[in-house]
Amino acid sequence: MIALIDYGAGNVGSVLKAVQYLGYPARAVNRPELLSSAEKIIFPGQGHFGAMMNALAERRMLEPLSRALEAGMPFLGICLGLQALYEGSDEAPDAPGLGVLPGRVRRFEGVFKVPHVGWSQLEVRSQNGIFRGVLDGSFVYYCHSYFAPVTQETAAVTEYSQWYAAAVETKNIWAVQFHPEKSGDIGLRVLKNFLEA
Repeated sequence: MIALIDYGAGNVGSVLKAVQYLGYPARAVNRPELLSSAEKIIFPGQGHFGAMMNALAERRMLEPLSRALEAGMPFLGICLGLQALYEGSDEAPDAPGLGVLPGRVRRFEGVFKVPHVGWSQLEVRSQNGIFRGVLDGSFVYYCHSYFAPVTQETAAVTEYSQWYAAAVETKNIWAVQFHPEKSGDIGLRVLKNFLEA
């Protein structure tokens, strides 16, 4: 079973439909004990960083999620689900992230429009993993005001006033800043690659 973390916000319904469309059994979970029976975890985050981390804490899901990641459970973060992997975010300076990846999430500055909403191109660094079969320069759909830094775990980048991490891959952890469930065939390909991994 594919577990989609439901903390009371996010695109859980849309991602669930996409996963089921691809032929995989999946369900939204909002209780920590349900994570232990999952084969893979998808975390579709959306909204405010601090509110998300607080909601996970209130549902007692932070510790089980961290344990699952450390134990090697395949994980896919989407949008705010990617940002949660870092040490923290300027959106909520007092709310720590999961700390799986180094660095902090920052707000776009020096651009005419925030949030960054719409279709932008990927610069794919490796066409393995979740980008198997995805061409460099493919367009995907974004909706975000904050961005993650480019690090050695970055698997793809996008430019919007500066280059930022469009996707990360490390061991059992994958995450994308864009919304695969809204990115047409490219997004479905990314989801399928994760589900088949």
